[in-house]
Amino acid sequence: MSLCLKMTSIAITLLPILPLFAEEKAAKPLHELTMQTIQGKEVGLKAYKGKVLLVINVASECGYTQQYKGLQTLHDKYAAKGLAVIGVPSNEFGSQEPGSNLEITQFCKKNYGVTFDLMAKTKITGNDACPLYQFLTSKENNPKTGGPVKWNFTKFLVSKEGKILARFEPGIEPDSEELTKAIEKALN
Repeated sequence: MSLCLKMTSIAITLLPILPLFAEEKAAKPLHELTMQTIQGKEVGLKAYKGKVLLVINVASECGYTQQYKGLQTLHDKYAAKGLAVIGVPSNEFGSQEPGSNLEITQFCKKNYGVTFDLMAKTKITGNDACPLYQFLTSKENNPKTGGPVKWNFTKFLVSKEGKILARFEPGIEPDSEELTKAIEKALN
């Protein structure tokens, strides 16, 4: 028997057991994930179960930073109806979020009166992305919305059940008809 034929025979023999050694990479459902709040407390995203989520990667020194005002308006208008706006600070795009969690909190309150939930500054891209952004950008979770975030103020709309409904790139303002209609539809 030739060496090539022996190797093929060994490979075919091992095929049934190979899945035992494969890593399971199935993403956890959104509501099973945890994050750290900007105040440093761990929060299970199960706390948001039954709410529509608008998750945004935010930055204090970006050309889109003024969107904090519109995001706060969305929070004020729709929170009682079941919308949770969640800001996730990140310093990955142009180093536009250099501040500490405390500095970010103070900036948001002072300049935009932010009362919606802010998470701790974290990574949202690459292998070091936090689990929430691994979930949001996974093409397996939603091929239409998956793919890496390219800039600050990218918005993800998530259903009450934790399914990704839509993705809005930074140029889509919080008060745009496109975004507000999608939120209203998700709430109903």
